[in-house]
Amino acid sequence: MRRKPAVSGYFYPGREKDLRKMIERMVEPEQKKEKAICVVSPHAGYEYSGPVAGAVFSAVQIPDRFVILGPSHRAIQSRIAIMKEGDWETPLGLVKIESRLAELILKQSPLITEDEIAHLNEHSLEVQLPFIQYFKKDISIVPVCISYYVSFEELEELGKAISSGIKELKEEVMIVASTDMSHYVEQEVAKKKDFLAIEKMLNLDAKGLYDIVQHEDISMCGFQPTTSAIVASKELGAKKATLVKYQTSGDTTGNFHEVVGYAGIKIN
Repeated sequence: MRRKPAVSGYFYPGREKDLRKMIERMVEPEQKKEKAICVVSPHAGYEYSGPVAGAVFSAVQIPDRFVILGPSHRAIQSRIAIMKEGDWETPLGLVKIESRLAELILKQSPLITEDEIAHLNEHSLEVQLPFIQYFKKDISIVPVCISYYVSFEELEELGKAISSGIKELKEEVMIVASTDMSHYVEQEVAKKKDFLAIEKMLNLDAKGLYDIVQHEDISMCGFQPTTSAIVASKELGAKKATLVKYQTSGDTTGNFHEVVGYAGIKIN
């Protein structure tokens, strides 16, 4: 199956030339590139969150294979939906699904379901791809879309399934956790709440992140994918996390009364 872009021309330019030009303005070529097990990257319209995504992908060595975890912003049939075959299309070209790794992850847990429909209109994974493609043309991905209703125990199981699959593959794979931070609150509220969650991410504290988001009512839409990604990263030997960039939509719009927060983090 070919998964067509759902938000091309809306979240980001629909023409290759325009998209490349926009990403070029947002990447940071002078950043020192480190090997990373995982990155946390935002998924809003590029004019708002693109500088953060650009900074975090600029700060890492881009491998050939990725597992991309994103939240579902709509109700989906599966709790954890994976695509196992086909490719994804963006204005920068086609991205193949890494079927062998998808199969290895799928067999680790009955919670994970092969479900293409869950991915059709979801933007959280799609918007990561052009940034990765900008740096490397031939990549392959395992797309994983996560329902809002999954528990910490299920996220932990998913994280362990991903790490087991990657270990079995014996190839370099980067995990991408797709999330925005606080939504539609005052700038100061966003920063205060977001840094409570960021602190847990920087400490690689998956349970702490899951708990504080709920306890402090932080409207971080991808806290569940990020929780799983931290579990997987630690299983793969991660020792530290670094905040590469944080900003809010207010930095673009000048409206600081109702902002969305964005954080770019690398884990290695």
